[in-house]
Formats: sequence, C-alpha cells, structure tokens
Amino acid sequence: MKNNMKWDAWLVALGLLGFSGTASSAGFSLIEESVSGLGNAFAGGAASAEDASTVFFNPAGMTRLSGSQLSLVLHAIKPTVEFSNTASVAAAGRPLGGNGGDAGNWTPVPNFYYVTELSQNLRAGLGISSPFGLKTEYDPSWMGRFQAIKSDLKTININPALAYKINDQLSVGAGLNAQYISAELTNAVYLGAGPEGQAKVKGDDWSVGYNLGVLYELNPATRFGLAYRSDVRHKLEGDVTFTGVPAPNGPISAEITLPETVSLSGFHQINPQWAMMGDITWTRWSRFQELRIVRNTGITVGQPTIENWDDTYRFALGASYQQSKQLKLRGGIAYDQSPVSDAYRTARIPDADRTWLTVGATYQLSAKSSMDFGYAHIFVANAAINSGTPALVGEYSNSVDILSAQFNHRF
Repeated sequence: MKNNMKWDAWLVALGLLGFSGTASSAGFSLIEESVSGLGNAFAGGAASAEDASTVFFNPAGMTRLSGSQLSLVLHAIKPTVEFSNTASVAAAGRPLGGNGGDAGNWTPVPNFYYVTELSQNLRAGLGISSPFGLKTEYDPSWMGRFQAIKSDLKTININPALAYKINDQLSVGAGLNAQYISAELTNAVYLGAGPEGQAKVKGDDWSVGYNLGVLYELNPATRFGLAYRSDVRHKLEGDVTFTGVPAPNGPISAEITLPETVSLSGFHQINPQWAMMGDITWTRWSRFQELRIVRNTGITVGQPTIENWDDTYRFALGASYQQSKQLKLRGGIAYDQSPVSDAYRTARIPDADRTWLTVGATYQLSAKSSMDFGYAHIFVANAAINSGTPALVGEYSNSVDILSAQFNHRF
C-alpha cells in the first residue's frame, strides 16, 4: 500500500504539467506555492516549515519533517482586469473599439511536494510548481488591441532539493531548478490599408537555476529562515504568424530573465494556541527592462516594449490559532509593491501595488493526514495608463480572488 501511494504521487506530479498560471503577485510572479502559507499571506514562508511545501520556500526547513511527507495543492485564481477609457486615440481610419471587457479568467494552479528522511540529519525533497505566470485576454476589437489582445505566459519549475541538519539549531538546504517557460502573445495589426489582421508570437524554452536556504532555531518556540532563489535566464524560440495582413511568418526568439528573490522570515510560537510569523521578500525585477522579439535574421519584430521595471519588496504578517486538536485557524495581511511605474505601464501587464487579506484553516483528518483550505482577496491600486501608438489612455481597476485546497499525508 505504501509503494502504491508513492507511485500515485508521481503520477499526480506528472499531471501538473498540463496547467498554467495567472499572475496574482506583483509583476507576473506566482507566490501561491502552498495553501498553509496562503492562509497566513505567506508570512513566515522561509521559517514556518509546516509541511512539504518548504521545498520551495526554504529547503532547509525539510529537516523539521520526519519520515516521508506529501503535499498536493490546488489554487483557483480569478483576476479581475477592467479598463476605463479617458482619452484613448483610434488608429487612422479604424474604429476606436470598446473597453475590452474583463481580461481575467479563472485559472487552476497546482503544486506538488514530496519530502523523505534519508537519515537522522539528511532530507531529500521534490517540488513541482509554477513560480511565474500571466494570462490576460481582452475582447479582440477593444481599443487597445494594437498593443495586446492575449498574453499567456506559463512556467513549470521542477525543484529537487537536499537539506542537512548541522546541529540542533542550524540547518542548511539547496535545490536545483529545471524550469520550462512558454509564452503566447497576440495583438491586432493594421498596415494602413485594407482590413485589420492579427499577429501571434509563440515560443518556449528550458533553463536552470538554483535555490538555497538556512534555518536557525533560536529555541523550540522561535526560528528564523533566510532563503534565496536564483534568477533563471531564458531564450524563448518559436514563431511569429500573421493572419489577415500581408506580413511574413517565420522563426523568432526572445530573451527574458526571471528574477531572483531573497526572503527573510520569522516564526514564534507564543503559547500552545497562538503563533505569529512575518516575512520580507525582495525581488530583482529591475532585470526586466524591455520586451524585444527578434527574427532569426536579427531584425526586431515590431517595436520593442520598454518596461523599465524596478526592484520590489513584499511585507507580510500572519497569525495562527490552534482552536482544537483537529483545527487550526489562520489569517494574514501583506503589502506587495509593484515593479511597474505609471510611465511604463502596459496593457499586457497593467500592474499596481497590492494589499493581501487572507484566511485559512488546517483540519487534521487522521494521525497522518490533514487538509488545508485558504482564501485570499487582493486589493490592487487603481492604475493609470498612457501607452503606445495609437495611445491607450485611461485607468485600470483590478483585483484578485484565490480559493485553495491542499492535502497532506505522512508515510
């Protein structure tokens, strides 16, 4: 029975490769890597180490887990992305178009984690997740169609990791990240005569990175975690195709570096009922300065999109209450800075500062199994835009809702 459960876990992990993500954290990052973490707004992510999802947040935390543990996670994310026009300009000879509707849709984002005890001080783990993702799709005739119709970016991150407990207070961990990325971008095209057409760019790539972590336990009630995830440099290769206009199709490439992050977290068990946790995470979004798509002849497709993103911080506080032996209640709040300034906001990523409010619960099903549930509402600040030619001028009103469930089992 034990071996069958392990094979089932691997089959589930392979099945995750069919899903994509939609940005719910700043920029196009996805912090939704666990449900226990979501309930606390991911405060204490690098220090809590409550289940196998610590493979992602801080591999050193695996030393706090005994035996073998499995976590199966599913998030349902619904962004609301609505544009209000104030002074947009139509292309010459073309109708202006509408506001685009709600460009956000429900999207499932699953995660898989498995940790096993190799010896008293050594642990091994595997995580499969989607740390970056974006999906917006406007009505094809909307007024910003020459800048963006569909934007779909997906990542799959396969993260084997090891952790070693040096002594009763200090643990270290490291992991390798094999990361797949795919992207599809569409927009309208008009050559000054005849009907409008559409351009579609698709590409993908595999690349590698790494993650490191340290966990220091000051005493049985208090611990601190420091975690680093490296940047991952991709060169997507694919094709551009045009429909409805006499423009040449052909192979293209685009380079993008997904940013590194550093997280400092703390966890304190106040008494048997109450625990508090906090987190500060820095993300090096300044690596994303432009989006340039190049044909294999070296000629840029259209005009490069200037991004000029800034580095950001995310601050989170959370608390948990052990209501009974079976039930733990969670809550959290976070402030998530946007890397996008007003001057460089685009229709593909109309991002702005975010405030998270989250609630969650863990229910102990048996001595070896538990379920986590979580809900988050993300308030996104109104975002002005004045972008492109013809100009898209107006304001975005955005928000995000997340519903999540997680199953945990110890073998």
